[in-house]
Amino acid sequence: MKITRCESNPIVTPGLYDWRKATVFNPAVIIEGDKFYMIERTAGSLDPFQCFFGLLESEDGVNFKHVLDKPIIHPEQFGFPYGSIQDPRVVKLDDTFYLNYALRPCSMSYYPTGVGIPNNSKPVYPDGWGEEDVHWRTRSSIATSKDLINWEFLCDTTPLDINDRDNILFPEKIGGKYALLRRPEEFIGEAYGTEKPAMWISYSEDLITWEDPILFATVEQEWELKKIGGSTPPIKTDKGWLVLYHGVGPDHIYRVGAMLLDLEQPEKVVARAPGFIMEPETYYEKFGLFIPNVVFPTANVVKDGLLYIYYGATDTAICLATVPLDELVDYVIAESEKG
Repeated sequence: MKITRCESNPIVTPGLYDWRKATVFNPAVIIEGDKFYMIERTAGSLDPFQCFFGLLESEDGVNFKHVLDKPIIHPEQFGFPYGSIQDPRVVKLDDTFYLNYALRPCSMSYYPTGVGIPNNSKPVYPDGWGEEDVHWRTRSSIATSKDLINWEFLCDTTPLDINDRDNILFPEKIGGKYALLRRPEEFIGEAYGTEKPAMWISYSEDLITWEDPILFATVEQEWELKKIGGSTPPIKTDKGWLVLYHGVGPDHIYRVGAMLLDLEQPEKVVARAPGFIMEPETYYEKFGLFIPNVVFPTANVVKDGLLYIYYGATDTAICLATVPLDELVDYVIAESEKG
């Protein structure tokens, strides 16, 4: 499968403002009107590693500029002054933008090793923050907006006693219900039907109360042996919902896979390519400030039949790759049939 990396990569890099001088990565992107809008995850330092969301816009999906010189979301506005807000994914239903995000009530400090997951420590915060285990546990939530600038908290989508990341809404209701991809890390073992963190789906009539999750995709290949999870909002095609997902292998490398889910019952996998469609290849995907060997898509949009894939590279910068949507869908189906 030929995925074309943008010649301008990385297209968004750290700097310019204090709140994004250390790193930018894992964005949400949506097309509204004639413009691409990007919500970037940023950090001003690694000690502590407190993350914010900034907003950028672009005419062509490649050259982005900031809409504001300050974050559109700071963890403090949701009640967590020392927290870290992470990995936005955005969809629009009717006239409202829905933003999935992960949030840790207290920010960790990180010390890159250059060979894998960085070392970390827990800073000391005032007023009792950091004294409870739940303060260091990631929860997933939804915020809403009418203009991509002013956001309000809507709900937590997962229980606060587990780490449940990679929550991603489908861009439309299915069977009259909202649908949500999930990756609960603690749902492993014989009772759950998977030995490694896997992909689940939940449904809700009101976005507030969610039905029990359904397991639909587990680890199958060596390149995803440690865990898998949803990456980008599903794209509706006439052959199924296209879902890009990430897999982490025993070599700690983050790669990208693709599958198609049934349009009416997305808990059913229609096709799944056994091999990955992207892996770290370039210098900026193999070496960076934070974690090496990472391509981590969190956004995809379609314009003129071309799928724009936006991804974080080594948790350091934001990059873009493109592929004709129909070609990728046909590839997933063909590879799935081969086994």
